[in-house]
Amino acid sequence: MNKVILMGRLTRDPEVRYSQGENATAIARYTLAVDRRFNRGGDENSADFIGCVAFGKSAEFAERYLHKGTKIVVTGRIQTGSYTNRDGVKVYTTDVVVEDQEFAESKNSAASNNGGYAGETSARPQPAAAGDGFMNIPDGIDEELPFN
Repeated sequence: MNKVILMGRLTRDPEVRYSQGENATAIARYTLAVDRRFNRGGDENSADFIGCVAFGKSAEFAERYLHKGTKIVVTGRIQTGSYTNRDGVKVYTTDVVVEDQEFAESKNSAASNNGGYAGETSARPQPAAAGDGFMNIPDGIDEELPFN
């Protein structure tokens, strides 16, 4: 079984490209900084930097909603490959092919962390809690929701 679950922060905004042809597909690449649970050698802040690639709707989601510093959880699979660079040297690659990605913290939580992505600071009205325990969604925001 080839299954990977990672939680970390994006090191930069995703790089998104579109394939050529009639049915262009979005391809997003980003790197996650994943903290190491156990530190060897006494390093206080050690992390692994893991390359991730998302396709299609997942790539479009990454392009629209993920930014440098965003903390996310990714599930996917490891894929290895190789290519020959311009100098004729064979280069080996290892990436996580994203099957699912989701936020690991709220925007407010991210804004309170140093270095976290604060997102937009618009004057949009904040949703108020309804009497039934659910939040009311203000009119005009529904086209921005990723799960329409």
